[in-house]
Amino acid sequence: MASPFFARLSGNSVMGSGIRSFASPVRTTSLPQASFAKGASGRSGFHASSRRLDFKTVEQAKSRYRSGPFSWKSGLLFLASGVGLMIYFRNEKARMERRRVAEMSKGVGRPKVGGPLNLLDHNGKDRKDEEWRGKHMLVYFGFTHCPDICPEELDKMASIIDLVKKEHGDVMNPLFITCDPARDTPPVMKEYLAEFHPDLIGLTGTYDQIKQTCKSYRVYFSTPPEIKPGQDYLVDHSIYFYLMDPEGDFVEALGRQHTPGQAAKIIGDHIKDWKVAAKKA
Repeated sequence: MASPFFARLSGNSVMGSGIRSFASPVRTTSLPQASFAKGASGRSGFHASSRRLDFKTVEQAKSRYRSGPFSWKSGLLFLASGVGLMIYFRNEKARMERRRVAEMSKGVGRPKVGGPLNLLDHNGKDRKDEEWRGKHMLVYFGFTHCPDICPEELDKMASIIDLVKKEHGDVMNPLFITCDPARDTPPVMKEYLAEFHPDLIGLTGTYDQIKQTCKSYRVYFSTPPEIKPGQDYLVDHSIYFYLMDPEGDFVEALGRQHTPGQAAKIIGDHIKDWKVAAKKA
């Protein structure tokens, strides 16, 4: 006798000349279907229905993963930030050093450089230091009969004046004070200074006035007190440019080792510092 299971199987699977399907006890999962389409060239092409990849080529995909979280742009930004910080701290250090030098010149127990001026200018007009308040002063001591050093330093002073004026405007009074009052009269000084720079202000006075002024600025002064007409003599003096702030206080002395560009840079930095301090006050 045939088993009922085989009987059912036989009855469901065969009918007439065709085979009938029966339900499978196993569940299947549908996979994405692929379709073929004929392109313009007549050749079949494969189109996947799955999600397209973001990368067009394999090399682009590799490049993205090879670069990591940092790019060349972020590297340049990091480098630029580092350089900017380095420049800032270097400038700040230089500013603090200039401030320290300026404060040292005003320190207790140190000899003061500078003092009141009451002299004649190269036009024969009485001038006092109060007239130049509000601007920096660049003071140089010399004499018109100086054979070599004074002309060189006055040429240098003229270059400094132009450089500072170009960068910061009319913010400085350049003064030339003679160490030889017997020969350096106002007309002599006017003719002499005209060869160097129109902004230079020549100052002269009596022997005692010049001696006291040189003493105030700590300038070596060796001019003889009594000179006979036509007498020839030598004059020794210190070779420095004295920078004074707009209140008449000494800031810094610039020597022969400074080029015009270096001196102008130092003066310009002090001018900037003064403006910053004035805004904060």
